[in-house]
Amino acid sequence: MNYGFVDLDPHAKPLALSPSDEKDRLCIQLYHHVAGAVDLRGLDVLEVGCGRGGGCSYIWGYLGPRSVVGVDLSQKAIELCRRHHAAAGLRFSQGDAEALPFADRTFDVVVNVESSHCYGSMERFLSEVCRVLRPHGYFLLADLRGRDRVVPLREQLRSSGLALLKEEAISLNVLAALDLGNERKLGLIREKVPRLLRRSFHHFAGIKGTKIYESLRDGGSEYLSYILRKNAR
Repeated sequence: MNYGFVDLDPHAKPLALSPSDEKDRLCIQLYHHVAGAVDLRGLDVLEVGCGRGGGCSYIWGYLGPRSVVGVDLSQKAIELCRRHHAAAGLRFSQGDAEALPFADRTFDVVVNVESSHCYGSMERFLSEVCRVLRPHGYFLLADLRGRDRVVPLREQLRSSGLALLKEEAISLNVLAALDLGNERKLGLIREKVPRLLRRSFHHFAGIKGTKIYESLRDGGSEYLSYILRKNAR
């Protein structure tokens, strides 16, 4: 579950997905934009903040890594991931983004999608990313920040010990996905969520008219994606 992504290039080739994944195309396209930024074939990948596990499942099934590990703070989320996305080479563990339960230099790539804005300390998280990455490993990040938090985020990334290779503003791509997915999300919320909780789920899903949606639309927030890399030392 994420806000999604639409490639706004009219000549872009549509992402090829299996029929069973078509319903989640918008969310998968955000993972493709982030995790598909580097060649993952034969690499060991960690996703921090894996949530329901769909992103890990996409990375494992489509991008050809040697292994994928998803970690999330919620044990219930991890149990859900294990029930629905079990596969050889794909596993899930409960853990804290600011104290990752892995040895130094365990992974070639760390992926983090729409999760870091919830962390108590971005600096501690980035320190953990550096620790678990192997030399020349990549950190692939996508998330939103209020306009007044964008410059501090850049400074945190530049001070992390990772080399910042690329920053891209993707708010318009995310807004296009929110627009396309709005009616489907409203239908799912009406079907699945008790009436008293629907307002909070509207906000969580970025439904049109919510604070999240309007903030992205009017520039009060920015959605950004990054590619960073650990040096040889």
